Amino acid sequence: MAHALNPNAPSPARTGSLISQPGYQAFLVLHIGFAVLPIIAGLDKFFHFLVNWDIYLAPQVAQRLPIDGHTFMLVVGVIEIVAGLLVAFWPRVGAYVVMLWLWGIIINLLLIPGFYDIALRDFGLSLGALALARISEEFAPGIRRV
Repeated sequence: MAHALNPNAPSPARTGSLISQPGYQAFLVLHIGFAVLPIIAGLDKFFHFLVNWDIYLAPQVAQRLPIDGHTFMLVVGVIEIVAGLLVAFWPRVGAYVVMLWLWGIIINLLLIPGFYDIALRDFGLSLGALALARISEEFAPGIRRV
């Protein structure tokens, strides 16, 4: 409360034990999740342990690509790995990248009948990425505010 009334007061997140703060705990959950999970999904584009990701490429999108759909999905995998690493090392920026990436996935999924549930799930994930971007303003370790 004092922080809300006095902007010069020390932030509650900066006093006491940081790890015991619920806001910091939420940051850690989102930070780890949005760093690790895109990397796993990206790697799986190459190995298909989870699913054959090629089925999630809308035919309308595949027809407009200058490369075949499978090669495109491999490129997607590389981008997802990079996005996960970006979140790991620069969450304030990486989380926005993941959010925008998820919106691109959502648009693609809305072009495929029967994948609306996955599009809705990915919209929820994009909200989590947005939350991480915003909370990173307070808790991102080693990142100076501009």
